[in-house]
Amino acid sequence: MGAGWAVSYGEFDARVSVAQGRLAKLGIEPGRRVALYLPKDVGYLVLLLALMRAGAVACPVSTRLPAGGIGTLLEGAGCSALISTDEKVLSAVGGADVLAPEALLAGGERDGRGPEPAEIPLDRPATVVFTSGSTGTPKAALHTFGNHYYNAIGSNKNIPLVPGDRWLHSLPLYHVGGLSILFRCLLAGATIALPEPGAGLGPTISELRATHVSLVSTQLLRLLDEASDLSGLGAVLMGGGPIPPSLVDEALARGVPVHTSYGLTEMASQVTTTPTGASGEELRTAGRALPHREVRISGRGEILVRGEALFAGYLRDGDVDLPLDDGGWFRTGDLGALGDDGYLKVSGRRDNLFISGGENVQPEEIEAALGRIYGVQEAIVVPVPDEEYGARPVAFVRKSGGVGDLAGELERVLPRFKVPVAFHDWEGVGGMKPDRAALERRARGADQ
Repeated sequence: MGAGWAVSYGEFDARVSVAQGRLAKLGIEPGRRVALYLPKDVGYLVLLLALMRAGAVACPVSTRLPAGGIGTLLEGAGCSALISTDEKVLSAVGGADVLAPEALLAGGERDGRGPEPAEIPLDRPATVVFTSGSTGTPKAALHTFGNHYYNAIGSNKNIPLVPGDRWLHSLPLYHVGGLSILFRCLLAGATIALPEPGAGLGPTISELRATHVSLVSTQLLRLLDEASDLSGLGAVLMGGGPIPPSLVDEALARGVPVHTSYGLTEMASQVTTTPTGASGEELRTAGRALPHREVRISGRGEILVRGEALFAGYLRDGDVDLPLDDGGWFRTGDLGALGDDGYLKVSGRRDNLFISGGENVQPEEIEAALGRIYGVQEAIVVPVPDEEYGARPVAFVRKSGGVGDLAGELERVLPRFKVPVAFHDWEGVGGMKPDRAALERRARGADQ
């Protein structure tokens, strides 16, 4: 599971069993929600599965959150216990039982036995994933074990995964994408390759001999810029948003086996994904619906989803709220279109849309147009207030050099009201999923 050392499934199972027993002795009963605020390592994986096996609900918390905001988050999700060693977090969280990870994980060494099958009901609540969505308001999404299980089955049918394969765990465990890697590998008997903290992605792929990896566009861009050796990869699953067309072209030219996809926390990760060997045209879509999922487009152009991977609901005021329409469809808030071949094209978030001079402006449309310009690697478009038009678009652009007149290039393909009035440097944007609200504030300050 890491460079220079490995844990067999037999030993891993033994560690999970020991931790499960200690959780029971400490009064962690079935149904209890337990938060985890920990660095990613094999112990974290053990504790996640021990909680699920014990019937508790594992609630991974982002280690990027400030300590002062965690107490409110846990209270809203009904978490009554916390596993952490972070002193600031422990002092900021009152009313929750604190469990030391070292006490739960001690022992559990290899005993020569193979893994023991664990009978976990598919409808049992298993995890809570905190997601801010596009509004910035934290939501607590409750998943059953079956949600993760069926998501993994559908993914593995599309991207084959077998014993001996190694999926690099390149995403946080507090993101549903990070949890989905765990379930896919467990289902297939494949290896979860854990990178060393702070290690570069390119060298880690080579060192751990990864065969599969999940990336967002920024990560793939950096790998290609670094001229990393990706020849050992059999699949690169792209998520976190549309991949820029220029990046698709470069990946194809370099022989990188990319799979574009569309997913969301509420569906336990992937909903649609392109198959192996997809063409360039197909890779400019988000792929087709995987098994155990259904997708349709509403009359207003919104992407609707349902299926066995659909979450149990949001935790709100002690209750579970699953907002569905009369047909059992979940409204994603994303806009898109389905082709006759079943391939999904995502056009953007409904709540990213803004009005400029009475015209609708979808930022993602402008971002896609920028991505087709030679030398543009990434772009994010946000609105800024304007006295005459109400709002105008501005862009943050990552360039590779040699980029000419961006406004002039865009005027060839977009109406003038969609051409950004300013282009800012990408420096400081950062993050796997850039914060549009923060960029709006930054743009307003820069353009005043």
